[in-house]
Formats: sequence, structure tokens, C-alpha cells
Amino acid sequence: MSLSRRRVRAIFRKELREYRRNGFIVVTMAVIPLIFLIQPLIVVFALPASTAAQLGHMHLLLYMLGIPAIVPAAVAAYAVVGERQQGTLEPVLTTPIRREELLLGKALAALVPSLAVAYGVYALFLACVELFARPAVASALLRGPDLLAQLLFTPLLAGWSIWVGIAISARSNDLRVAQQLGMLASLPSALVAALVAFDVIHPTLGLAVGLAAALLVLDGLGWRIMAGAFDRERLVGGTR
Repeated sequence: MSLSRRRVRAIFRKELREYRRNGFIVVTMAVIPLIFLIQPLIVVFALPASTAAQLGHMHLLLYMLGIPAIVPAAVAAYAVVGERQQGTLEPVLTTPIRREELLLGKALAALVPSLAVAYGVYALFLACVELFARPAVASALLRGPDLLAQLLFTPLLAGWSIWVGIAISARSNDLRVAQQLGMLASLPSALVAALVAFDVIHPTLGLAVGLAAALLVLDGLGWRIMAGAFDRERLVGGTR
């Protein structure tokens, strides 16, 4: 299958312009990360140095993986139903662009700002811990394997959440409902990250490799499945 990079870039840029003009999406991308940032920082700043040994058996920073699990689904929910409500979807669907190109451009437009938000908030969290937490607590939290896991799983989780969000968007008639359903559907992956963070599920190298491989496969399948199920006629006609 040969894809046109020019058409994918055109969709990508158009989607980013739509996001900037949509205040609801901007607010969503700002508020959700703050929920994951403020409460953990309050807890970490209050921890005494004596808890450092206990923290050594936990992976609390993996809690931040909830951001790429939830935020991209809310953004991707705009991909189809948002454009249909704005009246900009039908002109795009009547062009010669292939559905694979259209979906890839929309997915990339949701992925790039979501990664920027996730990595930016994570970097801010690390800086705050390093500067303001007790040194023993900071040393117990800031560990190489956890940082590597954050870097690896952020795009993988975001990719899966985006395809879930686009799938829901394509079947919805209301943007807010699509966003709520997308965020709800992404909660299981956020819950798994939280269980690993608090050592309810003990992380191992084998588990990390298995989860990464599964997410990589799901991300690829999500694109293929969505492309196969994308029905131009139904979307142009506005039927469910």
C-alpha cells in the first residue's frame, strides 16, 4: 500500500488548526494533566525521608502514564464527529484522499500534541521532585528503569487511545459524548499503569516487553481495522 505523504501532511496540518480553534479540546488537554500532576506532587512533597526505603519497592512515577492513556482519546474524539458537527467532514470525504491517509493524518495530529503534553508534564514533575522533595525521597523516585518505561510506553499508550477515540468518534453524533466515551474506554490502560505504579502488579522485564509488544500490535491493528471499517457513504449521509 502506497501512501501520499503530502496528503497525510495536509490532513495533519488541518487537524492541528481545528484543535487550536476548539476551546473545549484545549481545556481538556490542560485540565486532565493537571489532575495527574498536582495531587501526586502534594503527596510527594509531604513524604518524610523515612519513607525512601518503602518507595524503593514501588514505581510511583508510572502513575503519570495515565496522561497518555486518557488525554489522546479525548483529543481523537474530535476526529470524525467534531468535523461533522462543524460541517468540514463532507468536503474532505469527497476528495480523492484514501481512507488510510485520512486516518493516519488524523491520528498523527492527535498523537503529536498528546505526546508534547505527556512528556512536558512528566518533565515538570521530575523537576519539581528534584528541586522540592526531600533528597532521599527524590533519589528513591527518580530511577532509570522508570524513566525508560515512561519514554517507551507513552507513545504506545497514546497510539492505542487514539484509535479507540477515533473508532468511537466515527460512531457518535455528539462530540462531548464521544469524548466521555473515549476517556471511559481508555481507563483500563490507565488502571493497569496505576496498579503497576503502586506495586499491586509487580513489574518485570518480561511483563514490560510483553505489554510493549501487545500495544505495538494493537496500534498497528487499530489503523488497519479503522481503515477497513471507515464508511464514507455513511459518514457523508450522516447515518449511524
